[in-house]
Amino acid sequence: MAKLRRVPCKPDMGRRYRTIGLIAAVVFALDQLSKLWIQQAIPVWEKGFTVIPGFFDIVHILNRGAAFGFLNRHDIDWQRPFFIVVSILAVGLIWFLSRSQEDDGPFFVYGLGLILGGALGNLLDRARLGVVVDFLDFYVGDMHWPAFNVADMGICVGAASLLVSFYQQRRRCVPDNN
Repeated sequence: MAKLRRVPCKPDMGRRYRTIGLIAAVVFALDQLSKLWIQQAIPVWEKGFTVIPGFFDIVHILNRGAAFGFLNRHDIDWQRPFFIVVSILAVGLIWFLSRSQEDDGPFFVYGLGLILGGALGNLLDRARLGVVVDFLDFYVGDMHWPAFNVADMGICVGAASLLVSFYQQRRRCVPDNN
């Protein structure tokens, strides 16, 4: 049976860092600007307006937990320091992964930028407000998906992008006929 080996390729590290930084900056800016608009336009815990009747509203929710309401409880008070530490660790992990000397492809770089921008957006909310501002409310009838924000979208799309990258990485292996 033939062994698999990676096809070596060196990435342009300066370009990689600029791409990750630019994507992270765009996600961060869109996240913070949208949250600022929500905070100024809609009272907390209120529905602002309906985008798609019966499916999608813009609301103003304060989330003490993580993405999609995980650990959003008022009877515990350790969420803020815990999620600040988790966010800082995530930023460190992204920095470490970005330094990979292999050409991991565009999905890898884009995914890191999206996750970094989202992590920094929610980190700033937690440090500044103690909570994260969520405002996108999708639902069908009385069943609501937990409200989320642009940072959460960046994190989720970035994670999916990394999964695609890891799948593609396996496909870039070629048989070693030596």
